[in-house]
Amino acid sequence: MGALGGRIALITGASRGIGAAVAERFAAEGARLILAARTAGALEEVDDRIAAASEGAKATLIPVDLADHDRIDDMAGAIAERFGRLDILVGNAAVLGGLAPLAHVEPERWAEAMNVNLTANWRLIRAFEPLLRRSPAGRAIFVTSGVTRGTFPYWGPYATSKAALEALVRTWAAELDKTDIRVNLLSPGVVRTRMRAEAMPGEDPTTLPPPESVAGLFVELASENCRRNGETVFA
Repeated sequence: MGALGGRIALITGASRGIGAAVAERFAAEGARLILAARTAGALEEVDDRIAAASEGAKATLIPVDLADHDRIDDMAGAIAERFGRLDILVGNAAVLGGLAPLAHVEPERWAEAMNVNLTANWRLIRAFEPLLRRSPAGRAIFVTSGVTRGTFPYWGPYATSKAALEALVRTWAAELDKTDIRVNLLSPGVVRTRMRAEAMPGEDPTTLPPPESVAGLFVELASENCRRNGETVFA
């Protein structure tokens, strides 16, 4: 049946890159998938690949812009009505926010980075903790970045939002320490994604590892046997 057989997993930012790779790996491990992203067509392409590779498996697709925070509550209500619980939450969706000196960052880009990379994940926590508590082994994984481990000029919106995300997730993990829910961060390192290409347009993407290279770590953190809590796991 696979390491995640029968477990219900929600993945945000699932239409491409790491989110899509994790979705396909989770499907191969037997998970029942709920995939959320802004672009319906791209979600359908991921679903088609899952169906072709996993003997007709089908995901529940939710086209949603996580910057519209009220839609997160709507999504939680729909999942509660249909599934009754959530076993795995993967907070992967993120935006770069542009690369520029802090004094030159447009307010709209700053707000977008905070809304998607930080506040949307807090809204996911707020909306889905009750459903994770209904699972016998709730697991939450949030994607962070190596930019929080140093000082990276011009990466202000992204680095600040990811550093704040780490504080948010560690706090939630500590609050849940006496429960059956385990909450962790995953830093995938340099991976061949659209965001990486946006940040490093002169880089040859064929020299970078594909998103599939980190999918196994997500499986480990999503499994019922995972005992880590409040940690940052590095690929």
